[in-house]
Amino acid sequence: MHLPLRFSLCCLFSIGTLGLVRAPPDFGPNVKIFDPSMPTSQIRMAIDAIADQQISNQFGTQRYALLFMPGTYGTSSTPLNFQVGYYTAVAGLGFSPNHVVINGSIDVYNQCDGSNNCIALNNFWRSLSNLTINVTNPNFGCKTGEFWAVSQAAPMRRVHVKGVVTLADYCTAPGYASGGFIADSEFQGSTVVSGSQQQWLIRNSKVDGWSNGVWNQVFSGVEGAPAQCFPAQNGCGPYTTLASSPVTREAPFLHVDASGQYKVFVPSVRHSSVGTTWGVGSVATGSSISIDDFFVAKPTDSVQKINSALDLGKNLIFTPGIYKLDSTITVKRSDTVVLGLGYPTLVPNNGVVAMSVADVSGVKISGLMFDAGPVNSPVLLQVGTSHAQSDPEDPTLLSDVFFRIGGATAGKATISFVVNSDNVILDDIWAWRADHGTGVGWTDNTADTGAIINGDKVTAYGLFVEHYQKYQVIWNGNGGTVIFFQNEMPYDPPSQAHWKEAPGVDGWAAFKVADSVTSFRGYGMGSYSFFEKGVAIYAANAFEVPFALPSSSLNDLLTVFLNGSGGILNVINGQGGSVTIANPGKPVTVVSYP
Repeated sequence: MHLPLRFSLCCLFSIGTLGLVRAPPDFGPNVKIFDPSMPTSQIRMAIDAIADQQISNQFGTQRYALLFMPGTYGTSSTPLNFQVGYYTAVAGLGFSPNHVVINGSIDVYNQCDGSNNCIALNNFWRSLSNLTINVTNPNFGCKTGEFWAVSQAAPMRRVHVKGVVTLADYCTAPGYASGGFIADSEFQGSTVVSGSQQQWLIRNSKVDGWSNGVWNQVFSGVEGAPAQCFPAQNGCGPYTTLASSPVTREAPFLHVDASGQYKVFVPSVRHSSVGTTWGVGSVATGSSISIDDFFVAKPTDSVQKINSALDLGKNLIFTPGIYKLDSTITVKRSDTVVLGLGYPTLVPNNGVVAMSVADVSGVKISGLMFDAGPVNSPVLLQVGTSHAQSDPEDPTLLSDVFFRIGGATAGKATISFVVNSDNVILDDIWAWRADHGTGVGWTDNTADTGAIINGDKVTAYGLFVEHYQKYQVIWNGNGGTVIFFQNEMPYDPPSQAHWKEAPGVDGWAAFKVADSVTSFRGYGMGSYSFFEKGVAIYAANAFEVPFALPSSSLNDLLTVFLNGSGGILNVINGQGGSVTIANPGKPVTVVSYP
């Protein structure tokens, strides 16, 4: 169902200081573009109609992008306040977050399922980016402030929040949340409340303060970050704090330039970076690509049509919707941009690979979901072939790319994604073998491994991988770095005999660094257990790495027993102690290994 807005977009319209703006490309019916001349009540009515549909639509097929032209929306007396549901991307179309100003709030709250069961644990697949929020909701009672109570796959990027902001909804109980990811953002005028968030990564941002934490809060290149304090002790932590981020590349974003032309800005790579790319004293480096250089794909377009456009040198924008693929989308040209608007979802038919990237540098893939089809695919996304050479000054980027096995529909895929190229940056990845929804079961949504990293010098920020049936992550490349890893082991092994990586070794490690690897760095990495079948299931280790790695290669590791039976016997390589029913919810940590 498409929810029509109560206005139409004509050929030209006035947008503040931009003057006349060319009509937007045909992004399809589910990309809604607002401008400041529209009454606040009209905008709110249109967005509320979408939110009413999407807030509870966890496994639905509807997808939306809500885009705001440069200008100011709402006032102190008539603020623009709205909620963001599933598969909804909210973004400003300015070149800077300060070019789109919302006087109001853009919120995500707990979902309540019965009395005293209000949680944010399933608040997935939504995003907020490239705008400023002057927090204004004076009559909201307990919910005064900017509430972003989300879990995985709900990033906040290039956002400037002025006022109270909380990452947990503490107004309804118990309020559990399992996020989360923030990048290139600034929070001004209030301490960020992380509340009940089990874990969180914030990188290359600026905060006035940060309060509390549950198990694992990681800060990388964040101005104003709390001091290193892991594990939690004496009222501080659990904080892993890195002064700078080793190598970063921000996500490409759609914007409208001063002449009213639609373009996509592609940020350059940064090294040892701190703070935002757009704040005071920052200089945005990169290049803008005209929308004319993009093929704008619709769900009705065939793979042949998409690949033909790529072969002609076009970049690619996927508009909102479900794309059923009968063959592989192949990205062959260096520096190709593949950008999703509104959580477009690629579903391979007949066991094909959904997308492959050739041995080229500088490809940017951002804002896509990959959903396994009913016939097993060997892999959903493959980047390069064995140790494909790539330019470290023009690294390939996967940002806000999410994988799902089951849940919405029956699905199978042996591996969710493989990175063979060197110098790739992974920036907010969630690979999820579904633990609830449609087509869920040990022999139904089968999937061995979430990620296999074969390339050297691959850097990952915010790697979330959950519930796969063997190793969750296999890391074969040298010189890799992971800053924040979150994992839940599979809930559903039917017996210990069904879940052993080798004779005499119970379970499978969540994160396996191959014996051939001589250099690897990891920071703020956690694995949790909830074996739900009522039989004792154990994993011998959460992390398995070569014993000969240099000293302190891994830092701030933890395991947690969530619920169920069995547990995890060691944190890493036989060290760190166990988490079982004897210590539920209490992390066991290893601060440095080896």
